[in-house]
Amino acid sequence: MRRPRIKYPHRPVRYGPSLIRIGGLVPGIRRDLIDPDGWAWELLNLLDGSRTTDEVAEELTRLFPHRSQRLVRAAIEDLMIAGHVEDADEPASRLAPAARRRYGRSRALSQWMDLTPRRTGWETQVLLGGAKVALVGIGGAGCVVALNLVLSGVGRLHCVDRDVIERSNLNRQILYADADVGTLKIDVAVPRLRTYNSSVEVTGECRDVDGPEALRDLAAGFDVVVLAADRPRDIRSWTNRACLDTGTPWVHAGYHGPLVTVGLYRPSAGPCSDCLPAARQARQEELPERTEWIPGIASAYEQAANATSAGFAGNFAAHAAISLITGVPALQTNREFAFNLVDLTSVPVIALDTPYPRCPSCRSRR
Repeated sequence: MRRPRIKYPHRPVRYGPSLIRIGGLVPGIRRDLIDPDGWAWELLNLLDGSRTTDEVAEELTRLFPHRSQRLVRAAIEDLMIAGHVEDADEPASRLAPAARRRYGRSRALSQWMDLTPRRTGWETQVLLGGAKVALVGIGGAGCVVALNLVLSGVGRLHCVDRDVIERSNLNRQILYADADVGTLKIDVAVPRLRTYNSSVEVTGECRDVDGPEALRDLAAGFDVVVLAADRPRDIRSWTNRACLDTGTPWVHAGYHGPLVTVGLYRPSAGPCSDCLPAARQARQEELPERTEWIPGIASAYEQAANATSAGFAGNFAAHAAISLITGVPALQTNREFAFNLVDLTSVPVIALDTPYPRCPSCRSRR
C-alpha cells in the first residue's frame, strides 16, 4: 500500500484524553484504542492519503522520538489487517467508466463493510461481475433476490420456475403486474429483469425440479445456487445434497408468517442444511409428547405473506449470495438466521459448529 489512508466511514473519534473509537458505530467494524500519550491519534491524523508509509513513520518518530519507525509500521499494518485503511493510490479499475458510475455506491458500501485488505476498492464488484448464480423459484422471495442481484451487477443470473402467474401472487411478487396473470413466470421475469441492467446476462427455463438430480445439474454449472422455492416439500434437502455433491455454495430464503429465515452454506466447511432439522428432531424427542391442533379448516389455510415479508426474505438471501461470492461482508456460513417481523428482533436458532452425527446427508458421505 503506497499512500495509506483511513477509510472515510471508519474515521476515528476521540473521547477524552485517551480513548479512540475507529470504525464508526457499526458492531463488527468498530474498534476501541487506548491512547494515553496521543501518539495513536497523531498516527491516524497522518494517515490521510497524502503520505507514504515511510513518510508517516518519519513524521511520527520526529514527534514521538521514543516510538521507533518499526513500531509505527507495525501499527499501520495492524490497521490495514483490521480493514480500516485503503490506498489513496489504488490501481486503475478494469471496470468501464459507465460501470464505475453505476456501481459507485455499491463500492462505497462494500469498502465500508470489507475488513479484508485489497489492492482496489473495485475488487468485490469485479468478483460479482464474474459470478454465475442459479435461482430456483421466482415467487415472492425469488423476485426480490433476482432484482437485487441484477441491480448489483452479478455476471449471470439463471432463473428456474415452472409456475404460471396467478392473481394471488400479485400482493408480493414484485416482477409481475395485472396484465401478466396467466403467463409463465419465466416468460415475464426474464425480459423484465434484463431491462434493469443490460450488462447482466439473464436467462431462464421453465423446468420442474423433481429431485436432487435436477438440482445437481444446475449446481454443477454455477458459482452459487439460491433456493427461493418451498415446493416440493423436500426441495431444500434436495438442494443441500446436490450442492454437497458438487461443492457449490448455496443460500435458501423463506418465511413462516412473520418469521423470515435465510441460510447460507459452503459444503465441506461445517454442518449442512440437513443437520439442523436432524438436531431439532433429536431435541424434540427429548421433550414431552406433543399433540398438534388440526381442525378441519387447516386444509383451507393459505400461505401468510405480503410484499414486506417476501421482500425481507429476498433481500437477506441476495445479501447472503453476494457475501458468498465476494466475501463482503464476511458472514458466518453453514448457519441459519431468523428474524421476527413482529418486533424486529433476531430469533435464536440451533447453531452447530460441526456436522450433526445423525444427519442423513452428512452420514452418507463419511
